[in-house]
Amino acid sequence: MVLPNFLIIGAAKAGTSSLYYYLQQHPQIYMSPVKEPKFFALEGEPLDFQGPDQGINRTSRTSLAAYSELFQEVSDQIAIGEASPIYLYSPKAATRIKHYLPNVKLIAILRHPVDRAFSSFAHLVREGYETLSFAEALREEPTRIQRKWAPLFYYKQQGFYYEQLKRYFDIFERSQLKLYLYEELAANSTAVVQDIFRFLGVDDKFTPDLSRKNISGVPKSRLVYSLFNRDNPIKSALKPLFSEQLRRTIAERFDKQNLGAKPILSPEDRQDLIKLYKEDIFKLQDLIQRDLSHWVT
Repeated sequence: MVLPNFLIIGAAKAGTSSLYYYLQQHPQIYMSPVKEPKFFALEGEPLDFQGPDQGINRTSRTSLAAYSELFQEVSDQIAIGEASPIYLYSPKAATRIKHYLPNVKLIAILRHPVDRAFSSFAHLVREGYETLSFAEALREEPTRIQRKWAPLFYYKQQGFYYEQLKRYFDIFERSQLKLYLYEELAANSTAVVQDIFRFLGVDDKFTPDLSRKNISGVPKSRLVYSLFNRDNPIKSALKPLFSEQLRRTIAERFDKQNLGAKPILSPEDRQDLIKLYKEDIFKLQDLIQRDLSHWVT
């Protein structure tokens, strides 16, 4: 049975989709064809998440047999991995990973918790799943958690990184964990990706296509957006006729034409959340030995 030897554990909305795409291009790296199998967060648990987006119930792997099937095409790749940002947030993932993969290499990207929260909100507005304002959604969050909505709706809760990351620091050697800030990935993707290549023991001279960027905004036409970004019969029929790269290029061009202005975070909401996160940010700063003072201003 082949299992991964590295994992991208989070955080959600911190560049993990782009990083998955970058690493997937390397000939010495095998990435799970399902980007977020979530096995170590949801092993053995019923997939009965509620709320408007229940994609987590369709794509998650909760048994070792189903999870291992994702890696059956591995051949001679050196690094074998997957990216499930829920692993950072999940209270159970770290110990499960330690049980199955004690020598695994872990990659985490941390984004300013307020920016991360609002980015997640804006993403779900774009997808048509979020109908409340940001302030209203924050007030509704405890009820959504109680009703077992998917964790991607936990805008505020997912931003308390200290306890989340400490679970990994407590049971893994620090040499097994590579930690980056989102602003580092955004400012110099090449340097970060090459550093990860070295961490994984693959050729760091390989240059992936780093042009892929997530496009934000609210669709002017839900029909056009769904045609290119959701599974549907037309999309399935056209898939064999075009390469993945060409399909992505076409979708990105239509998205640029179809997406309107994205939501704007109010200064008041931003300051309220910074106050909420301030203590956690300083504890995180001590834990990771990185200056995060710019996150509290």
